[in-house]
Parts: sequence; structure tokens; C-alpha cells
Amino acid sequence: MNQSKSNILLGVAMILLAAILRVAAYYNVMSFSPIIAIALFSGAVIKDKKLAFIIPILAMFIADCLMEVFKVGQGFYGFGQIGNYVALLSVTILGAALRKISVLSVVGFSLGSTLLFFFLSNSSVFIFDDFNMYENSLNGYIKCMLAGLAFLKWQTFVNDLAWSAVLFGSYVLYFRPYAKKAIA
Repeated sequence: MNQSKSNILLGVAMILLAAILRVAAYYNVMSFSPIIAIALFSGAVIKDKKLAFIIPILAMFIADCLMEVFKVGQGFYGFGQIGNYVALLSVTILGAALRKISVLSVVGFSLGSTLLFFFLSNSSVFIFDDFNMYENSLNGYIKCMLAGLAFLKWQTFVNDLAWSAVLFGSYVLYFRPYAKKAIA
């Protein structure tokens, strides 16, 4: 199987996994969704950059559609949601900056992805403010970011780290050269 076909199959599998788990985890406290880790992984590993950007966006879009269809939650909720898609694209760009896959770099980039997504998605809540919750000032922005901290739990970091470990770890194990033999 050639590389582009492998990338497409990998992409389809990641999209479906992410969409299904995002919907299934909607009410779960741990929110065990792989979408941020998939965005990071796609940016770092998938050579076809169009595909790298399509995978996380399509995964989130399908999950949003499924939430609406199955009435699990509000999949589409206004212009502020655009910020979540932009934040996901930003995480993919961050992934493209990951030059060497190592435990330390994956941990650092994973934590950075979580914080980047939090910052950008909460900034979009302030910018679009579909529900007129915050005054249009620096004070309102600070209140918005502080209110968003309730959604930035330690579980979010654990979730993104765990999925990053699964994705990058599987990738490294799969592509590890088999030519090296240990001398007993």
C-alpha cells in the first residue's frame, strides 16, 4: 500500500474515532476525546498538509453533527464556535513545528496544545460573545478567561497527554527500524 493511501486510511480512522469519542464523552467528566491530540499528531506526522488540516476539522464537524442528530448536546451554537475550529487549526500548525518526536517534545507540545486551545477558544467566546455575558473591555476579557478556567481541568491535560502518547507512541513503534539487532 502506498504512502498516500495509508495516510488517507489513517485519516479516516482518526476522524471516525475522534468524532465518536467526542460525542460519547460529552457528559463524561474526563472528556476522553482525542481531537486535540489528533490535531497535534496530524500536523507533526502527516506529510500532506491539506490532509493534516482536514482530519481534525472534519472530526470535529462530524462530532458536532452527531451531537445535533442524536440530541447529545448542542453541536452548533453560534459564531463563537468558529473559534474552536480556528484553535484546532492552530494546534495543527503547532504540530507542524514539532521537529523530533521524543517523549519530552511530545509532552511539551501536548501541554502547549491544551493551553493554546484553551486560550484561543476562550478568546473567541469573548470576541463573539453570542450571549452578551461580558463587557467589551479588558476587564470583560479577564472575566471571560477566568470563567473559562472551570473548563481547563487537570483531566484535560491528562486526556491530551494520554491520546498524544497513544498516537505518537503507536507511530514510533510502527515505524521503528527492525534492522537493529541487539547483541547478547
